[in-house]
Amino acid sequence: MGIEEQVAVIKRGAVDLVNEEELRKKLARSEAEKRPLRVKLGLDPTAPDLHLGHTVVLQKLKQFQDLGHIAIFLIGDFTGMIGDPTGRIETRPALTKEEILANAETYKKQVFKILDPERTEVRYNSEWFEKINAADMIRLCAQYTMARIMEREDFRNRYQNNLPISIHEFLYPLVQGYDSVALKADVELGGHDQIFNLFVGRDIQRSYGQESQVLVTVPLLEGTDGVNKMSKSYGNYVGIDETPDDMFGKLMSISDELMLKYYELLSDITLEELKVLKGRISDGTLHPKQAKVDFAKEIITRFHSNGAARAAHENFEKMFRDKEVPDDIETMTMDRQEAGDWLPKFLVNTGLVPSTSEGKRMIKQGGVTINGNKVGSEEIPGGDELVIKVGKRKFKKVILH
Repeated sequence: MGIEEQVAVIKRGAVDLVNEEELRKKLARSEAEKRPLRVKLGLDPTAPDLHLGHTVVLQKLKQFQDLGHIAIFLIGDFTGMIGDPTGRIETRPALTKEEILANAETYKKQVFKILDPERTEVRYNSEWFEKINAADMIRLCAQYTMARIMEREDFRNRYQNNLPISIHEFLYPLVQGYDSVALKADVELGGHDQIFNLFVGRDIQRSYGQESQVLVTVPLLEGTDGVNKMSKSYGNYVGIDETPDDMFGKLMSISDELMLKYYELLSDITLEELKVLKGRISDGTLHPKQAKVDFAKEIITRFHSNGAARAAHENFEKMFRDKEVPDDIETMTMDRQEAGDWLPKFLVNTGLVPSTSEGKRMIKQGGVTINGNKVGSEEIPGGDELVIKVGKRKFKKVILH
């Protein structure tokens, strides 16, 4: 692609681009010198699982990779032990080295469902920070002032509200910035909430005699509720390791407006194809439901297989097209621990049966189905989204979190 086409791809779905002129110069130099740009994305492995919200920025890294540039996936095994204070009103609990490394292994397996492992440079920031001595760390701290650090909104709010801030939290943006020095990053990616940390990286690079990286941030993805950011704690997430049926059901539940945002941020279709898609929906030649089906199948194919996507579609149609489940089904959320693993008690908690004895009787008589499958045991089946039918007319959708 030419420079203008590359810039258009890079700007797709982005919130911040700092700055576009610098990006054009880097792309021109890359083309002239036949040297691909080094594009950095760092994630701290603070939890074992990834959901579609995490993949927005991974998809942006893949776009750079598809343009011929070097994708650097940085696992923050050192920064993870500090804990990113972004958006926090209290200090993060520290994770052990063992917890960090265990989570890092699952990250590596999951990100290669998106990135090409043959064209991805996987690094750990402990590579350089475990070699840095106290004098090096003091030199790093000397590159920034407390006044600049306190410009950060979450630090400022905590200070003004007399909430404690641990000294090590001030080190986080400096350490993240030094990662860009160690990796000689030309571009750094991140969520929009990371913009302060990314700017610090630009400053730190200049302090160490390097050209500043270009910053590209992406929006925080709303969850399936269309209100809160996607998060396991809100029960509005689509996990990339979830079953195809669960993924399909969740993606079909999103609003038409949110579907178009998901297309822009997560789909592999080109900008021109996206423009045509929006036009067809607008003029009525493509029903939004069909567009949603196509998107769900694309995502499930990416993380599972084409066959799994087709089967999930068929299972969904069997439940909903054949009116086995009403359109206005009541939905409730429930804590997974509260739900337990005994189905009769679970049915009582959902209000579908008045007692556990009635629940046991309905199960024994074959009167309970979950996600279209008749239940033959008293154990709650797996999955985070359960469409339950008791008898002929009682329905409830339960989202476990």
